[in-house]
Amino acid sequence: MKLQQLRYIWEVVQHNLNVSSAGRSLFISQPGISKQIRLLEDELGVEIFIRNGKHLAEVTPAGKIIIERAGEILHRVESIKQAALDFSNEKIGSLSIATTHTQARYALPSVISEFIGRYPDVSLHMHQGSPVQIAQLAADSEVDFAIATEGLELFEGLVMLPCYNWNRCIVVPREHPLTEVRTLTLQDVARFPIVTYVFGFTGRSKLDEAFTREGLEPKVVFTATDADVIKTYVRSGLGIGIIAQMAYDKVQDNQLVALDASHLFEPSTAMIGCRRGTFLRGYMYEFIELFAPHLNRSLVDEAFGSESREELGTLFADVNLPVR
Repeated sequence: MKLQQLRYIWEVVQHNLNVSSAGRSLFISQPGISKQIRLLEDELGVEIFIRNGKHLAEVTPAGKIIIERAGEILHRVESIKQAALDFSNEKIGSLSIATTHTQARYALPSVISEFIGRYPDVSLHMHQGSPVQIAQLAADSEVDFAIATEGLELFEGLVMLPCYNWNRCIVVPREHPLTEVRTLTLQDVARFPIVTYVFGFTGRSKLDEAFTREGLEPKVVFTATDADVIKTYVRSGLGIGIIAQMAYDKVQDNQLVALDASHLFEPSTAMIGCRRGTFLRGYMYEFIELFAPHLNRSLVDEAFGSESREELGTLFADVNLPVR
């Protein structure tokens, strides 16, 4: 069994069983990959893939276990490479982040600017997607860090660290009737058409839970993943907007009024995390601490040493997270 063969079967699965596509990403010919897969199957005595003629149709039950183990081995190999790099040159490398639009647009710019200033020779790559997509990228080691609020608990292999709590606000045009309400209630909000995030993005579940508890059914007329898009449609008169407080800018959004909604919805927690067993280079620790100053190196190491989510939760039980 060769490491190269494990890389081939892993890459084929990442390319939806398209051997030609996997070959292009690996700069290997399609026949070369097919031959190595056959040799691996012969050595193991089981089929990893079910074939339909010359094409791979699906992964066998045995193949699923083998590919999962192959992914773990490849991840460990990458960790060894990262460890060697850290000792050879701790200020050169790359860092990839998967996150949502809200984090990329409002929470990360100052962090990234400071990080690049400290590590100009570390290439930084950002991927945007839904929380589930983000967590999957981290679980598959396609990115170093996942940063999001929703959906990350679905992936057992990720160690998630709490960074900060954030609240919501209601954005309305300047002459809107809600600007005259002294103490906003959910009943007040439910009277108007609502423009907000797609379910599963940026704490949307907390919003829905709040209305459900009050027995209210909000009229959500438009959803988007991007707070800037939501604000655009609020300006056009489509409805009132519910967005993350950090997404409102008094200068840029001067046509809108932000109404505090922290008493209406429970705060959400932004998290940063990566796959368990990842070797964190020195600049990775520093990025985490820039994003969440309470996450110093010793606390991060302690979190990665935890054996369960319950133990991880206990570790952060007494930490007072900042609010944004």
